[in-house]
Amino acid sequence: MAVRSTSLLTTILLFLLPSSIYSQSYYNNSTPYNDIDFVELPLNLEYLEAEFFLWGALGHGLDRVAPYLVSGGPPPIGVKKANLDKFTRDIVLQFAFQEVGHLRAIRRLVPGFPRPQLDLSVGSFAKVMDAAVGHALTPPFDPYANGLNFLLASYIISYVGLTGYVGANDKLKYTVSKRVRMLVAGLLSVESAQDAIIRALLYEWAAVTVQPYGITVADFTVRISELRNQLGNSGRKDEGIVIPPLRGARGESSGNVVVGDDNALAFARTPKEVLRIIYGDGDERVPGGFYPKGASGRIAQSYLEASST
Repeated sequence: MAVRSTSLLTTILLFLLPSSIYSQSYYNNSTPYNDIDFVELPLNLEYLEAEFFLWGALGHGLDRVAPYLVSGGPPPIGVKKANLDKFTRDIVLQFAFQEVGHLRAIRRLVPGFPRPQLDLSVGSFAKVMDAAVGHALTPPFDPYANGLNFLLASYIISYVGLTGYVGANDKLKYTVSKRVRMLVAGLLSVESAQDAIIRALLYEWAAVTVQPYGITVADFTVRISELRNQLGNSGRKDEGIVIPPLRGARGESSGNVVVGDDNALAFARTPKEVLRIIYGDGDERVPGGFYPKGASGRIAQSYLEASST
């Protein structure tokens, strides 16, 4: 299914700084979380997005494109090339290499960790969609079947990272370097652009029924957003591409291409909320979903360790 839009341009900001200047003492779990921890946590989502977009567009991932970023981490489960039309593939390919840039930028600033175990199989996405709509879809939702399905799957993962960056920005003390501030601002800018593009493309097809499920594109996004709100368990921080008119643009439109609070400011999520959502079970201490063995980094690992004591 072809997706129409105007030409799109996003910019990757790369900041060079050797990671060797940072002490491994940052990984001492007896110390409070610091800037490095909050910047490192999003690596988990950057790995997920990079692999999903690379494989979707090219049929291969980081092991071929940028093996130096993998650091010996296991290959993703179940990911494959998507059946994309030319236009959608072009956008996804742009996103893919932006995510590779994000990985490079973060790894130059923080020690980082190997690519975590990712589950990007049809079954993994199907579980999310089943939970969102409240029943098992038949056939199971396949993100790789066509361009529209791939965009809906991209909607599942992209916004979580964006709200995580907003939340991290609020917690940063900038005690290490001003480069931290610059890096987070740069990452947030491009992730916001990606999310807006995905939402705009889906908004064009808002009234289209996704076959063979009898559910419109707009309704899928609303249900996915409601699921993320439920899993995050911290109120409304997510909305679909269509909302009640009274919550829309000053009551003039139900369109919601760029999501924000009542003052049109981006929502923020804490690390706990992000982990609850990407694990798919509403518990930051129980791995699952796209991360069957849990996310990496000191923050994520501290919750897993707490659950085992």
